[in-house]
Parts: sequence; C-alpha cells; structure tokens
Amino acid sequence: MIRAARVGALFGLCASLLAGGARAQAAPDMEILPPPPKDVGFDQHIGDDVPLDATFQDEMGKAVHLGDFFADRPVVLQLAYDTCPMLCSLSAQGLVSSLKAMNLDAGSDFDIVTLSFDPRDTPERSRLKKSTAVARYDRPHGERGWHFLTGDEAQIKRVTSAVGFRYVWDAPAQQYAHPAGVVVLTPQGKIARYLFGIEYAAKDLRLSLVEASKGNLGTVVDQLLLLCYHYDPKAGKYGPMAIGAMRTAGTFTLLSLGGLVIVLVRRDRKNQKKALSSAKEGT
Repeated sequence: MIRAARVGALFGLCASLLAGGARAQAAPDMEILPPPPKDVGFDQHIGDDVPLDATFQDEMGKAVHLGDFFADRPVVLQLAYDTCPMLCSLSAQGLVSSLKAMNLDAGSDFDIVTLSFDPRDTPERSRLKKSTAVARYDRPHGERGWHFLTGDEAQIKRVTSAVGFRYVWDAPAQQYAHPAGVVVLTPQGKIARYLFGIEYAAKDLRLSLVEASKGNLGTVVDQLLLLCYHYDPKAGKYGPMAIGAMRTAGTFTLLSLGGLVIVLVRRDRKNQKKALSSAKEGT
C-alpha cells in the first residue's frame, strides 16, 4: 500500500505541474507567436486529380514524373521540407509509427511519396531523410516503397495547389508556416482522403488505403489545424504546436500514472484479502 501511496503522490505532483503549466500557457504574457496566417491551411479537394506529369528529382538525383509512383497501388503523399528546424521531424516520426502499426507494407500494398515544398532542398538532403525514415520503418520493402522528391517551385506549386496545401515563408523566423497532415491518393492519382495532425490512427490510415486502392473516395472531414512552429531561441519560448505536443505528452503521462495507481491499489487489496483469508483459515 505504501508503494501505491508513493505513486499516487507522484501522480498528484505531475497533475499539479501540468495544471500550473496550463495556467501559465493561458496567461497573456505567454502568447508566443502571432495568430497563424490566414493563407496557411489545408483545403480538401476530394476527387480532384494530382498532376502526374509534374517533374521532380528523386533522392538519387534522377529525373522523375510524379506519375512514375502510381500504378496499381494507392499512395500516401506527405508534404514536408528537409530543413524544418524541429517539429516536422515529429510529423515524420508520427507517420512511421502509424505505418508500423498496420499490417500493410509500403512497397507491396501502397507507396509513400514525401515531396519537399522548399525548392532549395536537394536530392542529397532527401537521401539522408529517406535513410532515416526507412530505418525507422524497418519493413522489407520500405526502400523501394518510400520515395523522396525535390523540385523547382513551379512544379511544387502544381502539386500543393492540387491538394489544397497552403503555406507561407516566414522571413523573420526563416522557416515555413504550414499545416500538418497527409493525403491518400488512389492508384489513378485522385485525392481520396485527408488525414490531419502529426500521427494517425493505424485503423484510419489502413481503411483509407484499402478504400483508395478500390478507387473509392472519402468525404470532407473536420480538421484540427496544426501548424508547424518551432522553439524560438530569441523569445526563449515554444510555439503553439510545440505547446500542444507537450500538453499531449503531459496528459499521456498523467493517464499512465493514473492507470499504474489503480493497478497497484487493486493488487494491494487482493493481497490484503488473501492475508485475511489465510488468517481466518489458520484460526
């Protein structure tokens, strides 16, 4: 029972810290960045075609068309740029986590195309990004099923406009403000579904791919717009998305501790009942 009490005390302490942090985050002096630009977001173009004739370079520097990655399998399109200072890495890790939780494999059941929307990115950078992503994914056909593309601004804009991906360059911060999410495409290159955020339920992603493989289209869904911001060293504070990520992590920690307390309390009660039963039988 002592152990449970200790964990309970720790749980209470974490709850207090999280509540205090939430109050601090809500205070006026903790407003970190200005409201997200109105021209940043995701417009859902369900049923529209992506430009399969758009030209890019793959991670090896080879000239390719977007359509080269469409045949008989659906495609997960991820828009991200290689030099994003921090939080785009969370999106990449979240996608890998979702992919690993499915019983479908990239390279055999579907393909992934990660397109950089920064025209300054190069195949060399993308090659490093692919190496990291494929190693984390750790599936047999990951190397052949995950493609990283770079290109010039005109070709990039053709794709981003087609899928409704709106982003802007923030000159003072020297980074892009952009939404987080992926687009699921049919084998014919039609937009089938959008998944928003930095990590997706495996069952949702799997269902989207299965439906897209049949040419079925989803419907427009409500979205919780997550914008890519990062830690501002000048202000010494985190941007909105970083705070959201920390809140999520804190909530998960509290739930985990709460579950542990419940398990320990139940175990102690069972032990006490057993001890009482043994004592009665002895008398």
